[in-house]
Amino acid sequence: MGERRQSLGRRAAKAPRLELPKGPQRERSDRRREAPQVESDSNQSTLIGRHPVREALRSGRPITRIWVQEGLKEGSLREILGLARQQHLTVVEVPKPFLDRLAEGIPHQGIGAQVALKPMLNLEQLLDLVKASSNPLLYILDGIQDPHNVGAIVRTADATGATAVVMPERGASGLTAVVAKASAGAIEYVPVVRVTNLAQAIDKLKQVGVFVFAADPTASTLYTAVDWSGASAIVIGGEGRGVRPLVRTRCDGLVKLPMMGQVASLNASNAACVIGFEVVRQRHAKKSVLTRL
Repeated sequence: MGERRQSLGRRAAKAPRLELPKGPQRERSDRRREAPQVESDSNQSTLIGRHPVREALRSGRPITRIWVQEGLKEGSLREILGLARQQHLTVVEVPKPFLDRLAEGIPHQGIGAQVALKPMLNLEQLLDLVKASSNPLLYILDGIQDPHNVGAIVRTADATGATAVVMPERGASGLTAVVAKASAGAIEYVPVVRVTNLAQAIDKLKQVGVFVFAADPTASTLYTAVDWSGASAIVIGGEGRGVRPLVRTRCDGLVKLPMMGQVASLNASNAACVIGFEVVRQRHAKKSVLTRL
């Protein structure tokens, strides 16, 4: 009988717990424990949504961690998680409420990431970029504060092959998670320049051969009447007030879009897109003519 009890005791003994090797891992946040935290770091920012996180992975931006909603693995998330695995990044599964709080109203699509801040260029670096470009195109944003507009213009800048987006240090939207989301990840590929004085920056750009035109609904010249085939910059003004008078006076000219309806103008990002693709159209047309000749 004693032997039987000993035998039962041996069978009831727990197997030793296996420890998984450390390294690239996918952690799961335990709801019963303390909620996952976002480390506060002035050198880091947050990306929300699948396009921003995927393009950050593709572009090589340093990533601290990726949060993915528990139970979600379908569609583009598989590709994103595969890229994270290749780069040996930590992926933490979190409950949906955590991402809801992190996103602050931005549609998160089940994913977010903590990343290094995007480097910002200065005026001297911008001038170097312009000189190195065979045919530069710049978008100059004069006090645009709506991050959705900034993000959409960055997306247009990428689509039109722009050299950079230029913004003032003050009175403009920062490169927030909303900007990254609105840009659909294009923020990873477009250089962004911050300058202390936009009017002086325009003067410097003109000195290196850039023609600068501001979008203004009161202009007499249509945007299609300008020759955009050479080095060009498009100035887009902030919501409501448009391009400031001092900045307007530094430009080579003002252009407008023909408006056929009752509303005064398109928003800033739409105007930038329309003019930007006129630049692309003219440059492609010029290449076609040269090819035929």
